[in-house]
Amino acid sequence: MHATQPINEALIADVVSEVLKRLGATPGRTTGRTPAPSSPLRPTSTTHGVFNCVNAAVEAATRAQRQLAQATVETRAAAVECIRAVMHRDRDELARIEFEETKIGKLVHKVEKLDVAAGVPGVEMLKTDATSGTHGLTVTEYAPYGVVGVVTPVTHSIPTLGCNAIMIIAAGNALVCNPHPSGAKCAVEATRRFNRAIAEKIGIENLVCTIENPTIESAQQLFQHPGVQLLLATGGQAVARAALSAGKRAIVAGPGNPPVVVDETANIEKAASGILAGAGYDNNLLCIGEKEVFVVQPVASALLDAMARKGGQRLTTEQMDRLAQLALYKDEKSGHYLPRREYVGQDPSVLGELLGIRVGPEVKCLYGQTDQHNPLVPCEQMLPALPIVVVRDVDDGIAKAVQYEHGFKHTAIMWSRNVENLTRMGRAVDTTIYVKNGPCVAGLGVGGQGYASFSIATPTGEGVTNPLHFTRYRRCTMVDSLRIF
Repeated sequence: MHATQPINEALIADVVSEVLKRLGATPGRTTGRTPAPSSPLRPTSTTHGVFNCVNAAVEAATRAQRQLAQATVETRAAAVECIRAVMHRDRDELARIEFEETKIGKLVHKVEKLDVAAGVPGVEMLKTDATSGTHGLTVTEYAPYGVVGVVTPVTHSIPTLGCNAIMIIAAGNALVCNPHPSGAKCAVEATRRFNRAIAEKIGIENLVCTIENPTIESAQQLFQHPGVQLLLATGGQAVARAALSAGKRAIVAGPGNPPVVVDETANIEKAASGILAGAGYDNNLLCIGEKEVFVVQPVASALLDAMARKGGQRLTTEQMDRLAQLALYKDEKSGHYLPRREYVGQDPSVLGELLGIRVGPEVKCLYGQTDQHNPLVPCEQMLPALPIVVVRDVDDGIAKAVQYEHGFKHTAIMWSRNVENLTRMGRAVDTTIYVKNGPCVAGLGVGGQGYASFSIATPTGEGVTNPLHFTRYRRCTMVDSLRIF
């Protein structure tokens, strides 16, 4: 969006309020924290990037970015390596801190996500382009925006912050983060560690700034602050709308509801294992995680049986229906089903208790056959519970995958050895990430080829983000005959 577009403050307030209301927060108050006064504040700490005032955080980040802009690319690379080193060195402790605060997901996967986040690309992607010819020389370089305002989700608080910090600083920017209120403490701890390491290495303070007590007001101030040149918002539809309504350039990583299609040519044993590996990862908190499966009738029984052998626990159709009734609720405003906050990212055993059944710790995910009208199918439920819908044929499966992906164009998965079917599915869903014959995480380089990012910007078109997305293309042209050959 252009900077000249008027800022819709009422819309921003409305959508941010709605997000926090669903998460148990109220306007002007953080979850379990002291409210931040509405009057201007001095920061609670002027060191290590932690502030209780958006103005102070932006001012500190601006000073840091100006220093970085005068430094070499090698200095940026050193700062990036500091963040990587902290995430790798402290991964066990940081994962535990995040797990204890958010109480969602699986600790072992939170450790792995920090290693994945540490591997996102940095300054190596910033390559100067040059063209010479009869009329002179043109050089295209990638310049920073300045200060980037960042919103991170509770589902991956530290990995998203660290991943984004690597990309943003590699591009020559500084950042101010307004974390999800339920993941703020761990984001603050990571921020302190990042900044201490960076300051010791390159002598620049506050390249990563975080609001200690995030509120609706602090989110609004960050979105609208004139010192913030670019926004990066990772979260659901309401967060995406708020960022896009702020009247400035925004990179938005929105929601997904990734479907899986399994046709009659698929390797059923591998499909069962891969589907459970993706849907069970971190208790299905990943936005790219498998959320519903459409399997063709000839191999449906084989897939359902194989999933029991690969670490899933099968439920009856009646139990799946009952689980949807207990773990989801219908939002009055949108009319859509949403997961109840107390069950998001919980272990399969917790969902089993809802149904009065025992689920062992070895179970990766609950699953069971449903029809397409079970509310778990259209809902990005973020639960380790996978609805399996039997379809007539592959064309029926692809059509339903498109329908229940909701046009988010986020992620889709297909298991097939028929190249034509794989191609038809890819064209139909038109998603940012499309994984063939692998679990969802392969689309981010985990068991597949390519690099990872925890901000997948489908609504604004950047896709799997990298440092180039946080730069401005600048062209410098010298007019004259400069060719020497």
